[in-house]
Amino acid sequence: MDITITIANKKHFPYAEEICDLMEKAAKQRGTGIAKRAPEYVKSKMVEGKAVVAVDQDNGQLVGFCYIENWDHDRYIANSGLIVHPHYRKLGVGRKIKERIFKLSRGKYPDAKIFGITTSMAVMKINSDMGYKPVTFSELTQDEKFWKGCQSCPNYDILTSKERKGCLCTGMLYDPEKEEKQHKNKDKEDQKAKRWESFKRFLRLHQRNLQRKTKSIFNFKLSLK
Repeated sequence: MDITITIANKKHFPYAEEICDLMEKAAKQRGTGIAKRAPEYVKSKMVEGKAVVAVDQDNGQLVGFCYIENWDHDRYIANSGLIVHPHYRKLGVGRKIKERIFKLSRGKYPDAKIFGITTSMAVMKINSDMGYKPVTFSELTQDEKFWKGCQSCPNYDILTSKERKGCLCTGMLYDPEKEEKQHKNKDKEDQKAKRWESFKRFLRLHQRNLQRKTKSIFNFKLSLK
C-alpha cells in the first residue's frame, strides 16, 4: 500500500464527487456535522491550493481529504471536511491528513487562529496533540457565514436554543500567539534548568577537587611529623 498525501490541484477533480459522497455518509453515520458539499465547492478548494488529498498509488483509490476555510478576513481558519475512505480507516491516515492540512494552514496563514468544532474523540485527540485547546464557542469566529453552515446539521436546534454558546460539538482552537509565548516560556525554563544542572556539575567537581586538595594537605602535614 503506497498512500501519498499531497496538496490537491486540478488533476484531483475526478475525486470531487466521491469526496462529497463520503462527507455526506460520514455526517449521517455520526448523526451530527455538516451535510454534503457540492463538487464545485471542493474543486474550488483544489484550485486555490487550500486542500490536501490522500491517494493510494497502487490503485488510484481516493483515501482521504481535508480543506481550509477562511473566516473574519483570514483572522480565523478552519480545517474542514476531513474524511477517510472506510477501507483505509484505523491505519493512522486521518492523523496524517490532519497534520498535513495543519502544516499547510500554518504556512498560508501564520497569524490566523485555527479552530474546529467536532464530536469525534479521535479528531479531538489529534487536535490536542497539535496544540489545539478546548474553548467556548464565544472564542471561535463569529462570522455569520460559518454558523449558517451548521443549519444542515440535525443538532442545529440545540445550537440555536443555547444562543450559539454551545452544542454537542466541542470547540477547539489553536492560537499561534499563545503557542509562541508558551514555547518562549518553555525555552526560558529549559535554559534555566540547563544552567542549574551545569552549575550542579561544576559544584560537584569543585567539591571533589576540594576534597582531594584537603586530603593532600592532610597527608603532607602527616609526613612532616
